[in-house]
Amino acid sequence: MPDFPSRGLYAITDGPRPDLLHVAQQALAGGARLLQYRDLSADQPRRLAEAQALKRVCDERGVPLLVNGDAALAQAVGAAGVHLGETTEDVASARERLGPRALVGVSCFGSLERARAMVAAGASYVSFGAFFPSPTLPHAKLVLPDVMRQSAALGVPRVAIGGITPENGAILVDAGADYLAAISAVFGHADVRAAAQRMAGLYRPPSSESPR
Repeated sequence: MPDFPSRGLYAITDGPRPDLLHVAQQALAGGARLLQYRDLSADQPRRLAEAQALKRVCDERGVPLLVNGDAALAQAVGAAGVHLGETTEDVASARERLGPRALVGVSCFGSLERARAMVAAGASYVSFGAFFPSPTLPHAKLVLPDVMRQSAALGVPRVAIGGITPENGAILVDAGADYLAAISAVFGHADVRAAAQRMAGLYRPPSSESPR
């Protein structure tokens, strides 16, 4: 199983959008440690072309690219891995397709039981959330931050997702989140790089911050 980059921002794209590559580059320049290509449309030729282009952008920065819910697309573009939701294929099938060193993440919502099962099945990381009301998933059931503390013994990186902003994310970092996943908090801003920097900054120790 590959090592993850250091803790930090996990940026998730909000396509389709015409400026996808530009904003992805800005998120990476702002400090994103992981990038997920999330496009739930059925336009396979466009999705393939975009994923290929994002793979090149990520390679330039040395950042792993994951694909949301589509291991076949991840395989086609040589992505680092795939993120699986509740209704997508299982961990074993994804790993069989992508290989033993692929990053295979799984959404676990608020369920520690599901998280334990996914880790036992070979998940590289698990995500929990939504922790706050989310503009991307407005009907998601909210999860208490304490699940991050309760999941500390899982032995894999843990991602927090759902309505996270620079203003509310610190509580999740303090609770043990290895990554803060963000969609609208990064890609919903006119200045994507600055938005990413604000999110990534939640992981910087106080001593490294520039004087104000």
